Amino acid sequence: MSSTSTTPAGIPGHGTTTAEPGLDEETTTASLGRGEGTDTAGRGRDEMTTTETEAVVPGQTQIGQAQDGQARDKGTIRLGDRTRGEATDDTPRYAPEWLELREPADAGARAAELLDPLRIRLANLPGRGGLVIHDLGCGTGSMGRWLAPRLDGPQHWVLHDRDPYLLHFAAVGSPRSAADGSRVTVETQRGDVARLTADALAGASLVTASALLDVLTPDEIEALAAACAGAGCPALLTLSVVGRVELTPAHPLDDEIVNAFNDHQRRGDLLGPESINAACDAFARHGATVRVHPSAWHLGPDESALTAEWLRGWVGAAVEQRPELAARADAYLKERLAACEAGELNVVVHHSDLLALARPTGGA
Repeated sequence: MSSTSTTPAGIPGHGTTTAEPGLDEETTTASLGRGEGTDTAGRGRDEMTTTETEAVVPGQTQIGQAQDGQARDKGTIRLGDRTRGEATDDTPRYAPEWLELREPADAGARAAELLDPLRIRLANLPGRGGLVIHDLGCGTGSMGRWLAPRLDGPQHWVLHDRDPYLLHFAAVGSPRSAADGSRVTVETQRGDVARLTADALAGASLVTASALLDVLTPDEIEALAAACAGAGCPALLTLSVVGRVELTPAHPLDDEIVNAFNDHQRRGDLLGPESINAACDAFARHGATVRVHPSAWHLGPDESALTAEWLRGWVGAAVEQRPELAARADAYLKERLAACEAGELNVVVHHSDLLALARPTGGA
């Protein structure tokens, strides 16, 4: 197994990123600053090299137009619009700016209550010198930055995403030490997380993901549960939307926007707000012990920048689903943004975190 060590340029406080290719996907090690660097591909299914100039830089995505043809306020990303497969110029993406903006709220929302049972399972894994953690749909790597410093022992993180640009940010921003000071190393895997198999998870200690379940189909959730069960690997899957939003003060249009957004989350075969229940059922069918804990965002005046960006995406998705809302939604959005700017709006966006403890396959 080959190893490549690179030192990120121009990133204060970051040390060495060690890549150890092993899965049957394109494997990359990133070393770059915010505006420069290269992406070197190791041996995977295909051999390829991409440079940063070949990756489309995600920017702002327009979330709709009013019926009079006027451009509606733009958001960073269509919320919940994570497409699968290879990234192309036409693929909607999660902009790093949006992921950075939401990271503190995500960190505050994730259910720390699930960590003790997870630590107990990880401490009793058979024959492991360190943890191997697969982070699915990793984006810019916020899950690793949250979880790695909360777990003891050496850790090797395998970061999966279909977007090579986000993988650059994830590798560069990865943590370097565990809770007890042990070393944390990282490799990146570019590919479709929906095709993950038990063979790909061989030797894995844990699978993680954030805001992923609600953009999967029933078949994809079943495949994920089966892969974890086949590998005897626990899964910590955080921040799945559950279809409930509370805004204070209330507005007469709140419920219509909530319902339209939830329908947008269910478009095609996606499960949207039903994903957490579907995942619980799927993991339980495969013999896992499942725990669920709420993990809501609580957004107030101190989070006004995130609230404003979330509002644009949330209302935009609702109008995309129900264009007849456009005129009323425009006025609603302007009113809500004004309240947000004045520090007079509070929002609770409900999520759930799931911990699935699969039956170990190594005799523990």
